Amino acid sequence: MACPVFGRVARARAYVVRKASHFCSVPQHRAWGSRPATSGFAAQGTRGSSVVELLGKSYPQDDHSNLTRKVLSKVGRNLHNQLHHPLWLIKERVKEHLYQQYVGRSGSPLFSVHDNLSPVVTTWQNFDSLLIPADHPSRKKGDNYYLNRTHMLRAHTSAHQWDLLHAGLDAFVVVGDVYRRDQIDAQHYPVFHQLEAVRLFSKHELFAGVKDGKSLQLFEQSSRSAHKQETHTMEAAKLVEFDLKQTLTRLVTHLFGDGLEIRWVDCYFPFTHPSFEMEISFRGEWLEVLGCGVMEQQLVNSAGAQDRVGWAFGLGLERLAMILYDIPDIRLFWSEDERFLKQFRLPDINQKVKFQPLSKYPAVLNDISFWLPSENYEENDFYDLVRTIGGDLVEKVDLVDQFEHPNCAQHCLGSSEEYVKSLSPASYYQEASQHHGELPLLWGGCWEGLGERAAGLVEALALRRRREEVCPAPGRTWKEEGCS
Repeated sequence: MACPVFGRVARARAYVVRKASHFCSVPQHRAWGSRPATSGFAAQGTRGSSVVELLGKSYPQDDHSNLTRKVLSKVGRNLHNQLHHPLWLIKERVKEHLYQQYVGRSGSPLFSVHDNLSPVVTTWQNFDSLLIPADHPSRKKGDNYYLNRTHMLRAHTSAHQWDLLHAGLDAFVVVGDVYRRDQIDAQHYPVFHQLEAVRLFSKHELFAGVKDGKSLQLFEQSSRSAHKQETHTMEAAKLVEFDLKQTLTRLVTHLFGDGLEIRWVDCYFPFTHPSFEMEISFRGEWLEVLGCGVMEQQLVNSAGAQDRVGWAFGLGLERLAMILYDIPDIRLFWSEDERFLKQFRLPDINQKVKFQPLSKYPAVLNDISFWLPSENYEENDFYDLVRTIGGDLVEKVDLVDQFEHPNCAQHCLGSSEEYVKSLSPASYYQEASQHHGELPLLWGGCWEGLGERAAGLVEALALRRRREEVCPAPGRTWKEEGCS
């Protein structure tokens, strides 16, 4: 057994590159990228002994329930609908482009926009409708937020694809908040926002304008290759791919400006084939900005559109906003600080703006150590605890060392955390110290925010009482302390 030691939580003012974790991740399926509302859609999330109340509905808890109060507090905020918020700006710029470039026969916009769909979905919507196998690792409790075994907070906006296709829509955009349990650093947060689009084509629409297009077909029975699905003709697959890449090239040029260098990277998504990631050359660096592909015909057929083929793409709003507006830390999007928000109150949504940092105070580094159980430990359990107790003061947690007690073979975790917030120095240091002191005590007890798994998860380990017995002093390694 080993004792992973979680390390520092990097400061908010610096753009921190994520360090590799000690834990090996199981390959996952890839997913695309105002004040709290006062309407009935606002989140009034509460946890009881057996029921979670969320968005006006009750969900019985079971052994899969793992929502934390930190995450519950974010449901219903809908930052993408908050006027002049940077995420709203990105959404509006994409909408403006699609509305102007793609017009239906009646002169109205071709794409309908759905940006207020409930984030609570069934596991069938989130996984099965997208052809994600029942035993796929992306379904893990450690990676998702479950209300119970049948309902969850969506992990991607693709959870709504099947329903909208089944409703008869053939060109639509979905924008919303999505939820995933993840590590703590400047580029990851348990809640972020995605925008995705779907477009279907009939035979007439796809081959219109193509020489001898009337003789071409959408479907055939053949074998799957790297370039097409088994039910698509090569002509149909290539035309859909061409239209998709042309649409996205125009979109990112609209967002980033002319002269943008773009490249396409082959990749894998369960619900598209072939699939691609778009990368752009921005300030001398290649950056991934979105994922896309030709929709799996099995998905399209199951939704009732057997006579059509189509494409889908998805992008992360935070990802684009951080690049376009030089926002260094994903936590800033949740700020209600007027100094942040006023920077994005622009007379023109396409106006260029560069984020100006808010805080001048340095980071605070603290250490923490505690025991781990011999089994049933999820790295994301600890991240959720840190986020719930430390809030957005804590930016990053890294693994920096590991230790196995020579006598009892128990795991021990240690962490040094860096706290950053735009407060006066006195209140800032006091608040960071208070949160830091709560972590080992709560981790060792039964904390309902992590569900039943937290009960007896580790021995209560008060940092000041026990570190000297088995753990190294701050800033030193186990070997330096003579431990082996």
